[in-house]
Amino acid sequence: MDWLREHPDVKTIRVAAADLNGVARGKRVPARFADKVLTEGTKFPFSVLNMDIWGEDIEDSPLVFQAGDPDGLLLPTERGFMPMPWLEAPTGLLPIWMFHLDGRPYEGDPRQALARVVDRYKAAGLTPVVATELEFFLIDDSGGQLRVPPSPRSGKRRTGAETLSLRALDAFDRFFTALYQACEAMDIPADTAISEAAPGQFEINLMHQPDPLKAADDAWLFKLLVKGLARQYGFAGSFMAKPYEEWNGSGMHMHFSVLDRRGRNVFDDGGDEGSAVLRHAVAGCLAAMPGSTLVFAPHENSYDRLVPNAHAPTGIGWAYENRTSAIRIPSSGPKARRIEHRVAGGDVNPYLTVAAVLGAALNGIEDKAEPPPPIRGNAYEQGLEQLPGTWGAAIDAFEASPEIRRIFPAHLIENFVMTKRQELHYMAELSDEETVELYLDTV
Repeated sequence: MDWLREHPDVKTIRVAAADLNGVARGKRVPARFADKVLTEGTKFPFSVLNMDIWGEDIEDSPLVFQAGDPDGLLLPTERGFMPMPWLEAPTGLLPIWMFHLDGRPYEGDPRQALARVVDRYKAAGLTPVVATELEFFLIDDSGGQLRVPPSPRSGKRRTGAETLSLRALDAFDRFFTALYQACEAMDIPADTAISEAAPGQFEINLMHQPDPLKAADDAWLFKLLVKGLARQYGFAGSFMAKPYEEWNGSGMHMHFSVLDRRGRNVFDDGGDEGSAVLRHAVAGCLAAMPGSTLVFAPHENSYDRLVPNAHAPTGIGWAYENRTSAIRIPSSGPKARRIEHRVAGGDVNPYLTVAAVLGAALNGIEDKAEPPPPIRGNAYEQGLEQLPGTWGAAIDAFEASPEIRRIFPAHLIENFVMTKRQELHYMAELSDEETVELYLDTV
């Protein structure tokens, strides 16, 4: 309640949790009743965290009519209150997550799934350190065709890619200045921003955290912020994997290392190649990659991004300092030795993605698995085993994967598969224009 006392102009709050698609589900509450939410939580049906991308119930889900659509208990996360700078009226946001009424974590909650993986690391005396890089587009969707929005400064539209162009960044300086101010207010550790490889595409790095839940929170909240704040400036901020057929798509690259009880990076052996534990983690990530592709590419549009020669990986391989590979070991000082996982699109649920990557890495560490030799040169020309190439194939691989069953609870796996099969069925009825309209703001 300290935050609300410090912000007496806040008259309403939002309580919100992430569903399986990463969509915020929650309620609006008058601020004078906030104390009740903080102490007692709030309730909504378990099925709400298992909606499809349209916000509809999953047909034949055991959570709905078969069970009587019972309530779960939503309690505040460790994050506490924060502002919602994209709304006109001063408003507080309280992130929440789901439990059973008897206090047990609900296994269908994606944040609880990540907490489960973190608990595995804690039991082994290990702490993952996680950072994310999020790519997104600023888009003028006011007409019949998606376009780069005009610069709020000059009124001109940027028509080229202009990779790492300061001119492109400065064209939207007002938006980025407001975005960084909002990140500061929301305790989102936004670091470097760059202009990316497609018109209107940008990337912002979020600083590393020795708390994977905080890192995933940061990414989820950052996506809400960009999408909300962009609308204040008259355009869309979209994490859709591939809004333009002719340009590269957007990813969410994840960097991670692992500390032991003494705070030592277990990927560091003092040399350039990293330790045996690093190789074990790489091997685990590679083994789980076919099954976890559905987490990294959860929507129909996701597979438009995963094509050769488009700065997104298609083959299952790893390499040192090679951005064509699915897993890259960046050049760094030994103490900063880390793994970069490059498969996930910008349209992912950050909680599921961080859980899938860290869970796969721990599988490999536990098994002392060894990866194949690192590749050299262009990964697209290596004849590597390929990621599932279609949404349907990815759903099947996720459902059948023994690696996935070690990472996620059976209840979440069942819910996610049912959700994606329902979406796959109904997406067949949509035109390309309707597909873009659906994903542009939702993901």
